[in-house]
Amino acid sequence: MSTILITGCNGFIGKNLSLFFAQNGHKVLGIDIDHTEESLLNALSQADFIVHLAGVNRSTSLEDFHKGNVDFTTHLLTCLEQLSKSIPIIVSSSTQALLDNPYGQSKKAMEDVVIAWAKRTHNKAFIFRLTNVFGKWCRPNYNSAVATFCYNLAHGIPLTISDPKKMLHLCYIDDIATSFLKIIESASSLETGFYEVMPILSLTLEELVQKLTAFSKNQNTLFMPNLEGHFNKALYATYLSYLEDDMRFYALNSHCDARGSLTELIKSHTFGQIFISSTKPGITRGNHWHHTKVEKFVVLQGQATIALRSILDTNIINYDVSGEKIQVIDIPPGYTHSITNTGTTDLITLFWASEVFDPSSPDTYYEEVHK
Repeated sequence: MSTILITGCNGFIGKNLSLFFAQNGHKVLGIDIDHTEESLLNALSQADFIVHLAGVNRSTSLEDFHKGNVDFTTHLLTCLEQLSKSIPIIVSSSTQALLDNPYGQSKKAMEDVVIAWAKRTHNKAFIFRLTNVFGKWCRPNYNSAVATFCYNLAHGIPLTISDPKKMLHLCYIDDIATSFLKIIESASSLETGFYEVMPILSLTLEELVQKLTAFSKNQNTLFMPNLEGHFNKALYATYLSYLEDDMRFYALNSHCDARGSLTELIKSHTFGQIFISSTKPGITRGNHWHHTKVEKFVVLQGQATIALRSILDTNIINYDVSGEKIQVIDIPPGYTHSITNTGTTDLITLFWASEVFDPSSPDTYYEEVHK
């Protein structure tokens, strides 16, 4: 177990790293903008490793950039020398260090300070030039397009895009945490220098907005967005983190009649749909078949008989099922099928269909199982 000091611990990245490191068995110390000199020295005296995140990334003052990024880093390293500690450090820089702007210039100067210190003191420094970091707890309307777009979509605020074709290179917070932890746990075999967080997602602003907009429509349309791949899952998780407490639950539209109710839950263009039904005692549902559509039936509560018959013969197959033992019945094409509530209480059944129901092309043909 290492004792890791995180500067800027209360920021977006700091909060995530603090939890991640602790969950992986390390002791985490933190200092932030309100730290005292005494608390800084005390933390440095205990630390085995430093993750340096603190700095200034937005200001109207050139002096603020230099003071927050260069001067504080210089002071941090000077304190280490005064303590005569040999300790490796991860430094969070920015891809803007390659650009000719006040913020980028201050980050480049900070990198130079760190590299010079590492050479002078024979310590190790690992510098990451991060770009467009996104994830839970990132502040909207600050310096992250993902955070701003997620927040605005969740709150019904129109999105403004100046250049739809502008290319973005996104880095997910969990990938940063994983990359940093690998450095911490293998620092002895690594050399001072520049390191990268992988993977990076490259897409246009327009593509990003399309993805996030699809996420925001899910509660109304029930269509699940495309979650294939690491970044689609990460973006969807990030979007959900911006929903307020009263936005996380929503009613579903139930179709009710004398038989019970039918409620659609999830739809997808790639895996079909999931719905739930309640069925009164003695009632039978179904008595239809499909050419291509296939289904799965799962009784969650109550007792039922699921009956199948190939439309080419008269042999009936019965499956007696109960919510006391969760079982799945696959319904193949070309078999007419039904489900009958054989119990004394409402039957609750979960259904999956391989395609979303389309009234104009339902692939559903009435024929009773028991002729």
